[in-house]
Amino acid sequence: MSTQPFRLPSGGLIDRGHQLDFSFDGTSYRGYAGDTLASALLANGVRLVGRSFKYHRPRGVLSAGPEEPNALVELRSGARREPNTRATVVELFAGLDAASQNRWPSLAFDLLSINGLVSPALVAGFYYKTFMWPASFWEKLYEPLIRRAAGLGRAAGAEDPDHYEKAFAFCDLLVIGGGPAGLAATLAAGRSGARVILCDEDFRLGGRLLAEKREIDGKPASEWLATTLAELSSLPEVRIMPRTTVFGLYDHGIYGAVERVADHLPEPPAHQPRQRGWRIHARRAILAAGALERPIVFAGNDRPGVMLAGAVRSYVNRHGVLPGRETVLFTAGDDGWTTARDIAAAGGKVAAIVDSRPADPARKALADKLGARLFAGAAVMGARGGRQLSGVTIRDASGAVSELSCDLLAVSNGWNPTLHLTSHQNGKPVWDDGLQCFVPGAVPTGLAVAGSAAGRFTLAQALEDGAKLGREAAAEAGLTAMPAEPTPTTDPETTGLSPVWRVSGGKGKAFVDYQNDVTDKDVELAAREGFRPVEHLKRYTTLGMATDQGKTSNLSGLAIMA
Repeated sequence: MSTQPFRLPSGGLIDRGHQLDFSFDGTSYRGYAGDTLASALLANGVRLVGRSFKYHRPRGVLSAGPEEPNALVELRSGARREPNTRATVVELFAGLDAASQNRWPSLAFDLLSINGLVSPALVAGFYYKTFMWPASFWEKLYEPLIRRAAGLGRAAGAEDPDHYEKAFAFCDLLVIGGGPAGLAATLAAGRSGARVILCDEDFRLGGRLLAEKREIDGKPASEWLATTLAELSSLPEVRIMPRTTVFGLYDHGIYGAVERVADHLPEPPAHQPRQRGWRIHARRAILAAGALERPIVFAGNDRPGVMLAGAVRSYVNRHGVLPGRETVLFTAGDDGWTTARDIAAAGGKVAAIVDSRPADPARKALADKLGARLFAGAAVMGARGGRQLSGVTIRDASGAVSELSCDLLAVSNGWNPTLHLTSHQNGKPVWDDGLQCFVPGAVPTGLAVAGSAAGRFTLAQALEDGAKLGREAAAEAGLTAMPAEPTPTTDPETTGLSPVWRVSGGKGKAFVDYQNDVTDKDVELAAREGFRPVEHLKRYTTLGMATDQGKTSNLSGLAIMA
């Protein structure tokens, strides 16, 4: 049994008194209650968790949430086998049996990685240019071969033994997202007596508060979170639904949601459903789904050990896992520096910080305090390693190139608001030059957006938005809203973001879409061949067509095309 060599000796929100044994590819490991499968694998030093779709390249955990494109696994076996499950959102339970997929004969030695040697023949749109002759070969040879190579995991070959339910609910206010904005909205409306439903896809409420070391009203944010959840539990008209994803907005204020009732158990209790589909009729709704961090496109950016900086922070602060012994930070803004501070505070080593912005005395002083080399106005132009990251190539402001050894590269390139639901019912996002991201434009009737989902990224803004919109929803329901209570926070000062969409000059492939193996060269090829409109780019290159639907790749692809 593993000793969890990358588990921090203390800290995190896991229950260290409740050990959970699980297996991955037939090897037994141990984690704790409160872990995800991804955090438990990282704690045990497992870096290689999957293979990419086309080239079968080694892939590791990139994120800590639903945007994960790499760590897709099969869960369970037999009739309950479930493919293409994101390890980052799988709640660890005793006896969990997971397996990697899209590899043969094994994850470590995948013969189909030979596809990388013939990659010049597998560029974007290759299937439109090959298999054209002779025509008689299409049905007998080409199509069967293509279909056999397609897909990632294997669907169960037997009838599903579990039960599923449909349910209906009605409320004055539906709050989508259980982070600070969503909790503030629920609290403000719930105190007035409004019927409120709070849905969050995580098994634990708190959103980014779970991953950050912040203060609210002069106290640790964890205290505010605990107090808020306790009060919400005491309000009779408030219904809290964790493990519930709101996936659709329809006419007349109807929302679709799926509740994972028993996915965190080996199997559902007798006569109980595994999942429940909800049709929620809401007078008003508040989208408080937060934001997703963006990666940077550079050569070798898919190596196991290259992770989003916010995800690293989540594993350190929420799960008590330090994903690497020696870390390099590559950041286009101040958020990456927060990760550097948290790694150092946890006892980790920050070897270097590569900041794309010009030199700044305050940042130099902080780097010195952290014991890290600072490369200002610089970029990581390449990552090297095989089944695990071993080092990076850095180009500094003068153009000089240097090599550094590391086993963890944390990348921060700003955040994209999670505004997908606002695009239902003909809502259209708009580009904000100041924030360098898309934000909600005109939103569907009855829907409001709060916090990071609206491009208001500070904790103070999230709490302010949530409380304000919650009171407005209560007033619309004819109820008297409680007066607002000030919730001062300690938001760090920021000095702007300078996104880096792509770093050129490195050796090897630079990936835009990790899961479908779409590279920057594929996007350039699509442009040369006339497929510049977004819809054409997507279809020609398969950018954003994988199971993650481009959550970490679409904006990078559009920026390169532009």
